[in-house]
Amino acid sequence: MGRGLDLQAEGVILPAVKAKGRSRKPVLTARTADRHALYEIAVQTPDDEVKFFDRVYRGLNGRMPRVLREDFCATAAISQSWVKRGEDRVAFSIDLDPAPLAWAREKRLAQLTESQRERVHLVEGNVLHPPRIGKVDVVSAGNFSWWVFKERGILREYFAKVRKALAPGGVFVLDLMGGTQSSELLKERRRCAGFTYEWEQHAFNAVTHEFTCFINFLFRDGTRMDRAFRYDWRWWSIPEARELLMEAGFKNATVYWEGDDDKGGGNGMYRPTDKGESCMCHVTYIVAHG
Repeated sequence: MGRGLDLQAEGVILPAVKAKGRSRKPVLTARTADRHALYEIAVQTPDDEVKFFDRVYRGLNGRMPRVLREDFCATAAISQSWVKRGEDRVAFSIDLDPAPLAWAREKRLAQLTESQRERVHLVEGNVLHPPRIGKVDVVSAGNFSWWVFKERGILREYFAKVRKALAPGGVFVLDLMGGTQSSELLKERRRCAGFTYEWEQHAFNAVTHEFTCFINFLFRDGTRMDRAFRYDWRWWSIPEARELLMEAGFKNATVYWEGDDDKGGGNGMYRPTDKGESCMCHVTYIVAHG
């Protein structure tokens, strides 16, 4: 989660109509905008994610990682960033949904060099039954995607299969959100270039922790792209996730907490800790290894 991508700098042009009058800047509307492109702009910071993976892996092993498995990859933005950071780097990008994979193949991989493109492998499949690709150095499950598993037994099974897929020294990086507002019913908006991103926490069952959320996009012409993305999750806490990781065989499950920018927000720097402050909302990494 974070600032998002500059897709025009990346070579991905957003469909748009031109504004009337003197302004010739593209104007996004609900009819012309591409939801996958908007998601990447509003939500993802793949370069920052990869830098974090590198820092953690190098700190544990004294060398840089080479092979990434990006679970629940969607448009494989992290995989693209991964292969750009080294000529020997390989990424396997796994998702059940063929639509974002097709978008990634057309819009993202087309912007890579031939060498980089050959090292990104898009896989339509289930992370519970991953392809036989050999051992990997890093497995990532970002943007709370692993919350799709609502039962302890299934989540533990997924964690165990991730551990089995890791090479010696390998790490599993997952994120989650928490805090006093993280399960409240609310809508939060953030302005982006040409549109407004809206995060909607639509329904929460306090007994089962089943959680339904939406991403909506609003445009300057008054049109909306409601429920562009829907998430049916179980809200998992940090202690629950760490316990299940250990039950799955990991020897360590370290929490990385974001520092404070002294203005009520985060500063983008994540450090290992055993203590986190009570706050309205936080996004936290857990790094499992061993």
